[in-house]
This record gives sequence, structure tokens and C-alpha cells, in this order.
Amino acid sequence: MLHRKIYQLCCDGREVWIFLRDQQRWIERARILEIEGDLVTLRYEMEEEDEISSWEEMVRLESIGAVTQKLASVSRGSVEPAVSEDCPEAEQIPNNRFPDSAAD
Repeated sequence: MLHRKIYQLCCDGREVWIFLRDQQRWIERARILEIEGDLVTLRYEMEEEDEISSWEEMVRLESIGAVTQKLASVSRGSVEPAVSEDCPEAEQIPNNRFPDSAAD
């Protein structure tokens, strides 16, 4: 099942965080480039001091302990989130589609 999920993530091209059991470390913001047999090729960047390094690493499928991905993020700044009135009119849902629950 993990093999299928990793294949799906490879096809999606999304960034993932991968935990390697045998090395007890996380690889952050990696892209899964390909899967060949039981080898998974990852590409990721690491920032050290004033330098950014790009890495490509091959890991065995059996050494992957966990795979996570970011679903969404929200700014903590003073930016107000968009509400339905801010959407283009064509994308707004009319208020009369949902009956008022107080009338029940």
C-alpha cells in the first residue's frame, strides 16, 4: 500500500516530508522523482548558513517510515481571509439556496 501511495505522490509532483527509519531523520520538502523496483529517488534542497544545496538521493522503499504532505497553510499576519463576498460573482453561492435553520 505504501508503494502505491508513493507512486501517487510521485505522479502528483507535490512536496512531501519523508521519515527514514534506518537513519532516524526527516527529509523535508522533497519531490519524489521516480520509483524503480524498491528504490525511490528524491530531490530536495537544504539551506546551511548562506548556502542552498540541492540533493538527489535514492532510498529503499523499506527504509521509509512515514510520508506526510502539507495540505494548506494560513498566514498568521494581519491579512484577513477571503470570504464569500470577496469571490467573483460567478463563484458565489446564492443565499437563498440554503434555508434559514432558525425557521425550523
